[in-house]
Amino acid sequence: MLSHVGRVRKNNEDFCAQLPAQGVFVVCDGMGGAAAGEIASELAAHTFLRMMTPGRRRLDLATAEVRLDAAVRAANKAVFEYSRKSAQLHGMGTTLVGLVVEVSETLPELPTVTLVHVGDSRCYRFREGALELLTRDHSLVEEQLRLGEISAMEAHHHPMRNIITRAVGSHPLVEPEIRGVAAASGDIYLLASDGLNRELSDAEIGKIVQLVVARGEGGQANLEVLAKTLVDAANDQGGGDNVTVLLVQMG
Repeated sequence: MLSHVGRVRKNNEDFCAQLPAQGVFVVCDGMGGAAAGEIASELAAHTFLRMMTPGRRRLDLATAEVRLDAAVRAANKAVFEYSRKSAQLHGMGTTLVGLVVEVSETLPELPTVTLVHVGDSRCYRFREGALELLTRDHSLVEEQLRLGEISAMEAHHHPMRNIITRAVGSHPLVEPEIRGVAAASGDIYLLASDGLNRELSDAEIGKIVQLVVARGEGGQANLEVLAKTLVDAANDQGGGDNVTVLLVQMG
């Protein structure tokens, strides 16, 4: 995991966290005036992880989809209720992208990754030399792109690309998007705030991952080097926003 304030912002409103033993990882990108964005992202991440910690009784036996849904809804409630404590905090919220890795006792060679996201923080998967975006931004620009109203190039440079249509904590209820994907040995999952893809195209991100992986041994990338390389590249392109990356590689 690596988070950087960038070259323009004074505060870092991103927050990333993990429960490696439980295979749970999360990145949040906060928003709001004063320090509200920082509070929102950290509160959401901690609430999310707490809900995913074993010992939640009925949730322990639930599917990953049910547990992730409950965790995001709990994070939404925590942030929304906190925002009502002060007028300065009204409107605070955060994006969230997370994943949980589950390994079956009967088929340990076929682990499952379940993703959850709200907003425009992303999850990519790098497999066999190719980078694939696994999430779809909850944003105004993404909706226009999906409807064919703008091109991918126009979307990347659109002046309203920072307007999201869903956020954790900005309303009493939230609808997270959840999907499961079959994992394979060597897969690298990249969770990132939009400070990464605002400065770098998917093709540029993929090339960086490919180069760092190629320098690894036995198919395993040096994730610390990869995280720093990605963050440095985003900052070199302007660093107009906070940038956070969290990398998980399947054994």
